[in-house]
Amino acid sequence: MLMLNKTAGVFSKPSKRKFYAFLRTFNFHPRTQFFHKIVLGIETSCDDTAAAVVDETGNVLGEAIHSQTEVHLKTGGIIPPVAQQLHRENIQRIVQEALSSSRIPPSELSAIATTIKPGLALSLGVGLSFSVQLVNQLKKPFIPIHHMEAHALTIRLTNQVEFPFLVLLISGGHCLLAIARGVSDFLLLGKSLDIAPGDMLDKIARRLSLIKHPECSGMSGGKAIEHLAKQGNRFHFDISPPMDRVKNCDFSFSGLQHVIERIIVQKEKKEGIEKGQVLSSAADIAAAVQHTAACHLAKRTHRAILFCKQRELLPQSNAVLVVSGGVASNCYIRRALETVTDATQCTLLCPPPRLCTDNGIMIAWNGIERLRAGLGILHDVEGIRYEPKCSLGIDISKEVGETAIKVPPLKMKI
Repeated sequence: MLMLNKTAGVFSKPSKRKFYAFLRTFNFHPRTQFFHKIVLGIETSCDDTAAAVVDETGNVLGEAIHSQTEVHLKTGGIIPPVAQQLHRENIQRIVQEALSSSRIPPSELSAIATTIKPGLALSLGVGLSFSVQLVNQLKKPFIPIHHMEAHALTIRLTNQVEFPFLVLLISGGHCLLAIARGVSDFLLLGKSLDIAPGDMLDKIARRLSLIKHPECSGMSGGKAIEHLAKQGNRFHFDISPPMDRVKNCDFSFSGLQHVIERIIVQKEKKEGIEKGQVLSSAADIAAAVQHTAACHLAKRTHRAILFCKQRELLPQSNAVLVVSGGVASNCYIRRALETVTDATQCTLLCPPPRLCTDNGIMIAWNGIERLRAGLGILHDVEGIRYEPKCSLGIDISKEVGETAIKVPPLKMKI
């Protein structure tokens, strides 16, 4: 349908004949009518090319995704130009697969929703260029999506969750605590001051050369750490959680990364091995870093819940903590957070693991949420731009820090 002009980096317009031939591949009569909202969501914020078709009742009508994980494991991390090229090579196929499996003719879509912020600039650009072409051809409304808002609201697709609720978003690129008061209405309580937890776990996995470990080859860094940590003893290392005496809800993971890297260097010298070889103590190190990260996330989240209850920003009973993003798939971290929600009489909710990582379903669903609320719907895409960096909602993190809530110690169920 939309052919990629690799030289220019944008998508060329097909002829009307080819375009309508594409529509006929869906085996639908052109007069077919649907009486509820249906959105195509397109996601290219990082290293997964994804698309999905979702209706307003929450039915996932079609979905497709192309993962770049295997390529980036070989290169030792995500290289933006490589990610961009892989998006270019796959976006047309992925969108067509999602539409084909949905059996919804593109002409019957209510809108097209696409991630435009935040993310890797080169990756975002591919998704936006493709979507603008498609919007102009189909004459459909365009809904620009905030990637982190989409993660936050995915829970409303899978569970009956009313606003307001507290959300912890943890992934390879983001870490934040916010109150979701409504669609596109957030209060930011805290965020990472440096790197995200997923990024830190990936870097430690690379430094440990876990790709060479017989049980971890083919796994992403975070998955390798979680897997290996089950065999390790975290008590072999005494590591303090970051920012332990700072009474706010911000996070920091770069310091923890450096502490672990120093431990690895010491162990390599002790074991007499070169950098790039797998340590015999790798499982113990994995267990220690995972536990420390879990405690850090749990304590800041505990403070956020206490702050919200003190300020009556959440219901006094039946308050909900939603945890989403790729790192939310880590079962050990989930159990640490369960300790907090049990102690504070909150309900912990997580989307299914496949919806925690980047996907087209969450983008399409956010489009449905915005259609319902009548927010951010564009009928003219002239001048639309992507934003690699942007905040989420109104930042009240300074007020949280000034409140300086002391968090009581908890015995973690981990």
